[in-house]
Amino acid sequence: MFQVTDQGLWDGRPSLGGVWVAHPDATDPERVIIRDTGSDRFVIGALFRRERDNPGPALQISSDAAAALNIIAGQPTELNVTALRRAAEPEPLPDPASEEVAAASAAPETIEAQSLDPIAAASAAIDESEAAAPASAPVPTVAAAPASTLARPYIQIGIFSIEENANNTAQALRTAGMVPTIYDQSSSSRRFWRVVVGPSQSSAERQQLLETVRGLGFQDAYFVTN
Repeated sequence: MFQVTDQGLWDGRPSLGGVWVAHPDATDPERVIIRDTGSDRFVIGALFRRERDNPGPALQISSDAAAALNIIAGQPTELNVTALRRAAEPEPLPDPASEEVAAASAAPETIEAQSLDPIAAASAAIDESEAAAPASAPVPTVAAAPASTLARPYIQIGIFSIEENANNTAQALRTAGMVPTIYDQSSSSRRFWRVVVGPSQSSAERQQLLETVRGLGFQDAYFVTN
């Protein structure tokens, strides 16, 4: 869906939103792998759009991304950024003989994904990081929610390289009346904490939750599968 190799820079200032990278050609927020081509270190984060006329390298990274990749402030570094989406199973069509078909018909929501050769390694890394959290990962103490029919029913608040930052973010969400979940995960021997809220049961509910989250200052939040 998106792939670029270019010079990236952290300007040295602390940044909110966890691990992210911004590029002028980005459109919608995406989940990405950010890889330092020199050291081959990588981290999973979010992709956002930056203004094209901003000075400096095309790729701008957050302070958490720089910490995960051991990138020094003010030092341009060649980065490869790869965005992937998984295909969602189409919703089953209703029985042609049912009364619902006579009233209306709806096309299933499907997200296509292509795995080209340069992206294969990135896809495997995402699968590995999400397939199993470490045994020490905390189990969310919330009641099981009904299964959602949305392809991406959760909202990811951020990915943090420091556990305290993830805990502080989760507490802010609880204070606002939401129920966050913190995933303690690791990738390439690097540990990180991912904060999400959800699942939403409808597109309207999900959009309202996103607006509430962004109203709290988490402008980088976006929809995810889990």
